[in-house]
Amino acid sequence: MRGWQKIGGVLLLMLLLAGLTGCGGSNPQGNGAGAGTQANSSNTSTGKPRYSVALEATFAPFEFRDMKTGEFTGFDIDLIKAIGQVEGFDVDIKEMGFDGIITALQTNNVDLAISGISIDDERKKAVDFSLPYYQSGLVVAVKADNNTIKGFDDLKGKKIAVQINTTSAKEAKKIPGAMVTELDKVPDMFLELKNGGVDAVVNDLPVTAYYIKQGNNDVKIVGDIRSAEYYGIAVPKGKTEILQKINDGLKALKANGQYEELYKKWFGQEPPAFLPGEPPQQKS
Repeated sequence: MRGWQKIGGVLLLMLLLAGLTGCGGSNPQGNGAGAGTQANSSNTSTGKPRYSVALEATFAPFEFRDMKTGEFTGFDIDLIKAIGQVEGFDVDIKEMGFDGIITALQTNNVDLAISGISIDDERKKAVDFSLPYYQSGLVVAVKADNNTIKGFDDLKGKKIAVQINTTSAKEAKKIPGAMVTELDKVPDMFLELKNGGVDAVVNDLPVTAYYIKQGNNDVKIVGDIRSAEYYGIAVPKGKTEILQKINDGLKALKANGQYEELYKKWFGQEPPAFLPGEPPQQKS
């Protein structure tokens, strides 16, 4: 009797172990940073390729969260989804800090990034860029009652807030004697300005203009636009298939009028003639 009890116990133990192996032995895909980042992964409901898209969602009107729904919205969101529609792929949004986006692309943790990323020579060494889809520039913002700072030339020796690892930060650091504070998110910069922690904010024109338009009349833009720059959609080096789809999609949206519709929706004006789908003309 004891022998059968022992054998029965061993059999029971083996069955339990087999059950546990069946439940937890595999490594299913989850919602972590690496999930859904392979270019050949597909959406099981549509059968389309599914690309993970990195962005930093405090850069209105390009990307931000709708206060009512909590969903991502903005010009960049609409644009990448429209590209996906014409090129036959789905997108999986991955929110992260702006300073981590290039690294995420380099390590193939995401398939592409659209987050108001300026195309510059330093970034082109790390990632590949699409054709430009937006022309921007940098401006100075101060408190509405500040009448001493009237532009970039008045920022010498001043305290300036910028977003970390941006072209705004690079430009501000060129200013003699400037004390530059780099912050993670756009709202943090303007909060620092309002609280008196800095004298000015250097930021992209459309983002600053949109911020003021939302009822923040205690802030104003002063001076001229500096450092005209172009935004591009970034992909990891060598991902030529994805890059080709992005460029073809931009051209298709320009041809069918969707790009113009989206531009008017978010910026209330006609887009520049060259955008998107063709490189800007160099001034002679």
